[in-house]
Amino acid sequence: MCVTEEPGGPALLVTRRAARLRAHAGQWALPGGRLDPGETPVQAALRELTEEVGLERGPDDVVGLLDDYVTRSGYVMTPVVVWAGNAGELRPAEAEVAAVYRVSLTDLDVDPVLVTIPESEAPVIRLPLLGGWVHAPTAAVVYQFCQVACRGLHTRVAHLEQPVFAWR
Repeated sequence: MCVTEEPGGPALLVTRRAARLRAHAGQWALPGGRLDPGETPVQAALRELTEEVGLERGPDDVVGLLDDYVTRSGYVMTPVVVWAGNAGELRPAEAEVAAVYRVSLTDLDVDPVLVTIPESEAPVIRLPLLGGWVHAPTAAVVYQFCQVACRGLHTRVAHLEQPVFAWR
């Protein structure tokens, strides 16, 4: 999770995944990906930030970690919060990222929509984003970030469900 300083205040970098990706094409996401052998979550987050949006930051720019979020497809996401300040021009990696957006924290710090589905007893979380919806896992970690960073609350999100389309 990369926080930038924009004229209107702090913003979070949010990407739209490239349409030609095998998994979760076209969905909203945060810069990140799999760990390379021997990498820590912080090292992977900084590498992926550079690879996906062309933004280089170092370990001193890491503010902290949020709770791990285990996805239905078996991945463990460890949200690493990075302060980028005035990030300047970004260079999205065309093969992975269709577009990158700087979304104001005031636009993201909203009450989530919780939906029930017959496949799970847990509520599915989604957040409004740029005229559409962002779903868990991205919605869950964005929601937790806003609860912690904007409201000073110790909110947990591991119990929040993903929509069925994201289970693969």
